[in-house]
Amino acid sequence: MNILLFIVTIMVSVLVVRIGAVAFNLTGLKWNVAKFQAMSCFTGTGFTTRESELVVASPRRRKIATYLIIVGHAGFVAMIATFANSIGPNIFISKFDLPFLRSIIPPELLPWINLFIIILAIYTTFRILPKTRLAHKITALVKSTIIRRGIIQPERFEELMIAPGGYGVSRIEIDQGNPAVEKTIGETEIKQHDISVLIIERGSKTIPNPADDTKILAGDQLVCFGKLQEMRKKIYTVREAEDQGIR
Repeated sequence: MNILLFIVTIMVSVLVVRIGAVAFNLTGLKWNVAKFQAMSCFTGTGFTTRESELVVASPRRRKIATYLIIVGHAGFVAMIATFANSIGPNIFISKFDLPFLRSIIPPELLPWINLFIIILAIYTTFRILPKTRLAHKITALVKSTIIRRGIIQPERFEELMIAPGGYGVSRIEIDQGNPAVEKTIGETEIKQHDISVLIIERGSKTIPNPADDTKILAGDQLVCFGKLQEMRKKIYTVREAEDQGIR
C-alpha cells in the first residue's frame, strides 16, 4: 500500500509540474524554458539561469513560482515519508497472501524488490509518460481549462533570447487594439527607447530589418531586440498584465 501511495505521490507531483509549466508557457515563456523553470521551482533547486530572471521580473510568474514552491515542499515531505516506509521488508509482497511467493523470494530480498519497483515507477513517470499521447492530451486539457476559467490569459509576447542587463529578443504579436497599428516604426518612437525591430512576420511574408517608414499592421509579429520591460511598455498591449496577477 505504501508503494502505491508513493507512486501516486510521484504522479501527482509530475501533474503539478506540468500545470505549472503550462501556466508559465501562457505568460510567454517558451515551452522548454517553462518546463525547466516549473521543475526548478517545484523541487526548490533554484537554478540561477538567465531564464530564471524572466520569472523573477514578472509578478504573474512570481505567483506561479510561489505556488509551485509551496506545493513542492509538501510533496517532498510526503514522498520521503512514503519512500521510507516502502522499502521495509514487509510492505509489498508480505501484504499478499500468496504462500508460493514466500517460497520463491527470500525475505531479505523484499526491500530490494520494493526499491526496484520504486525506481521503475520513477523512470516510467519522468522518462516515458511525458512523451505519450496521454501527456499531450492532459497538457492541452490543462491549458484549455486555465484559459476558459480565466485563471491566466495567454500573452502574445514571447521571449526568444535573454541577454545581460535585462535585454533580449522577443516576438510580439500585434493585435487590433494595439496602439502601434497603422503607425510606421518611426511614428511609434520605439527607437528612442533602444528598441530595434529586427523582423516583421506578416503571414507568409518576412520583412527583415524593416525601415522606419514601414507600417505596422494588425496581425503582424515583430521580432525585436531591446530591454524586455521597455518592449512590453512601448509595443505590447498587456492589459495591465503586471497588475493582473493570477486569480
